[in-house]
Order: sequence, then structure tokens, then C-alpha cells
Amino acid sequence: MLSIVDEYVAKHRKSEEQFRLAKEIFPSGVTHDTRYMTPFPLYISHAKGARKWDIQGNELVCYVMGHGALLLGHSHPVMVSAVRRQIGLGTHLGSNSLQEVEWGAAVKRLMSSIEKIRFVSSGTEATLMALRLSRAFTKKSRIVKFRNHFHGWHDYVISEAGKYSSTGIPEAVTRSTIILDDDKIEGVERVLESDDDIAGVILEPTGAMMGCLPISGEFLHQLRDLCTRHGAVLIFDEVVTGFRVSRGGAQQHFGVKPDLTALGKILGGGLPGAAIGGRADILDLISFHEDSKWNASARVSHPGTFNANPLAAVSGTACLKLVATSTCCEDAERAATRLQEGLNRALASAHVPGLAYRSSSFVWILLGSEYQGRDSVSSLPRDTIKHSLQSPAMGLLKKAMLNEGVHMMGTAQFIVSAVHGNREIEDTVQAFEKVLQRMKKEDAFDTV
Repeated sequence: MLSIVDEYVAKHRKSEEQFRLAKEIFPSGVTHDTRYMTPFPLYISHAKGARKWDIQGNELVCYVMGHGALLLGHSHPVMVSAVRRQIGLGTHLGSNSLQEVEWGAAVKRLMSSIEKIRFVSSGTEATLMALRLSRAFTKKSRIVKFRNHFHGWHDYVISEAGKYSSTGIPEAVTRSTIILDDDKIEGVERVLESDDDIAGVILEPTGAMMGCLPISGEFLHQLRDLCTRHGAVLIFDEVVTGFRVSRGGAQQHFGVKPDLTALGKILGGGLPGAAIGGRADILDLISFHEDSKWNASARVSHPGTFNANPLAAVSGTACLKLVATSTCCEDAERAATRLQEGLNRALASAHVPGLAYRSSSFVWILLGSEYQGRDSVSSLPRDTIKHSLQSPAMGLLKKAMLNEGVHMMGTAQFIVSAVHGNREIEDTVQAFEKVLQRMKKEDAFDTV
């Protein structure tokens, strides 16, 4: 019998050939850090619903789901129809459009904290604008972020962002950001009380890395109170959680109202679209006033060639209308619960120490820690979780699951959509059962 890696190579020869060409064009042959894997990544030809097909013709249950953008699955007919209609009318009108107004109104109907909104093209742009608005509004310069929380790749937030941390950041920029632990509200309180130059606090409201390192609703409420007391702008990065944790995002789920919200992913209905929204008095810093158009010190400037482009606008509006009127959020969460339960049964049956845990419709695999109930991961030390994610066994797990027709996000995550039905969940659990046995034969769990 072939090893897991040898089987992966044998099943995906066309992707290997394509990767050889790609390495001559792109650094390490990829266009996004998460898509890099050894000995080579997969190349996908097309997708529909909860499934996709690689260029070899292998069918896969997809749990990447557009890196979290596709709550309604691949190529949803409503979005496809909207984009087809718009592309014949224009992809860039070079002017204001009816489509952008409808898109903004759809967001406001779902998120009560958003009084005004400004569209951008990516989550990175959205969080960058959130920090700029916070500094302009408070007339202060420093930002508090939390360890391992990811807010895009701009300089102010990437120097310490878990696996995405980067070199090449000026020290002066690094000093403007204070990095704290998100499970210790006392640390936040000390900083806000001792430093009167804090403009804002930014975080992923369900915890770092899409909720992989979860935080509590109590922490969010305490943070809201601290920011209000000290005049700091509270920024929720809901690029991932917006319109997924609930129709109104994590802020609605936890009952915490931020001052600013960064949005992306689901917002664009599968096309590049993001936004910053929140209090009108903060967003209106972008507004034009008499003599402000050419006075850089009078307002927060915000150009952007593809801001609110019509294709993303119609796709995003169609998606948000379905979010508002259907049970897609609940459907995705129910499917994620079934998947979590099935994965935990498989781990127990195979006598492999590990657990599957869930944050909304995201499911994570953690090796080396026994399952003690749904919320048991919350009591685990952060270093224990990170150690599991960095284990060589996780990279082998991803390849083994691909061999069995399941594509995970990263090496440990399943992003579940509203169109993952019983068949997809059953196929995934059965694949996982086979993979655990294969990995045991290769002594893969000895490294955990």
C-alpha cells in the first residue's frame, strides 16, 4: 500500500505539473499563503454547491468555501444570475450607482450598529480604514490588538498575527500597536488607564483565527465598558463573522455594540467586497465640507478604484437578501454541529486523543486533547491549541483527507456552509474514519 503522501502524489499528477509551471511565475508557486502546501497544492477547475472538482477530475467535499466567503455555497444561482445580468450593463461605471445604494441599505438593515458605511475591496482595506478613522476621531495614535488575531496584512496589524506574522514592518509602526492577551481583561484595563494615547481597540469578536482560540461574550462586554469609559473606539473585525454567527454578526449574537465594524467575505456574495461601517459621527470624518476637498488635514481621505463596484454590489445585495430572509445561518450551524459530533465519534472509536470543536459554523480538529464536552476547548491553554495546529500530523491529515475526497481549510479547519447536507457530512465523517486508521498505521500520531 502506498503511503499517504505517495498516494496524494499519484492521485493528483496534473496539479503537480501545474505547480511546476506556477513556481516559475509566483513566489513558491502560490497566490495566497494559506494555499501553499507540500509537495504541491491542488488546482481546482470548477465548483457547485458544497462540492468542487480538481483538474484531475477528483470530486471533493469543499470546506474551504472561499476562505469563508461562501455561506451559500459555490455558484449559487441567485448570485450567478445577478452577476450575469450586471456584467452586460457594466463592470465599472466610473460613477455612483443604484447598486451601491441598495448594497449599503442591505447592510444597514442587518446590522443596527452601522449608521454609515464605506465600501472597499478587501478586509485588509477595511481594518486599515478603521484604524485611520479611530485615530482621526480621537486625535490619538496608538491601537490595541490581541495576540494571534488576524486583521489583514497591512503594517499596523501584521507584525504579530500568529501564522501570518511578517517581517518588513518599520519599528516606528510596530510601536504604534500594543499587543495583549485576549483572555485577560485586566491587561486591557491597565493599558487604557496608564496610556492616554489609545485611539482604539480591535479584535475578532469570536476569538483569534476565526474563533480557533475562542473568547467569551463576557470579555466583549467588559471590553465595551472599558472603551466607553476611556474614550477608545471599539472595532469589531467581522470580516469572517459578519452575517454568519448570526444575521447581524457576532455583535448581535453577543449583544455588544461596537463603534466600528470591518466587513468582508460574505458581504460580497463570493466576489471581492468589503466595508467599514459604524457610528455616523466617526464615518462622517470622510465627508466633504466647504474647502475640504483639497485640504488634506480637514478630512479622512478615501479613494479606491473598485470601491462598491457594481458586480460585487449586485452579488453582495443578492446574498444579503437571502441571509435576511432564509435560514442559511441556522442551516450552516446545524450542519457544523452534525460534523463536529461525527468527528468526535470517529476520534473516540479510533482511540485517537483529540477533539473537534465548533465556533458558529467553523469546526476545528485538535489532536492530543481528549473531548470533555462542547466547550472543553475554552479551558485549554492557548499554547496547547497552537502546538496541536503546528504538529506535523496535521499536514499529513490534510493530504489524507484530500485522498479521500475532502478539502479542509488550512490543516485543521472545516468551514461549513448552508448547503452542506447530510450526504456531505456523512461522506466527510466516513473519510475521517478511514484517515485516522491510515495515519495510525503510519504512526503519524506519535509526533502529537
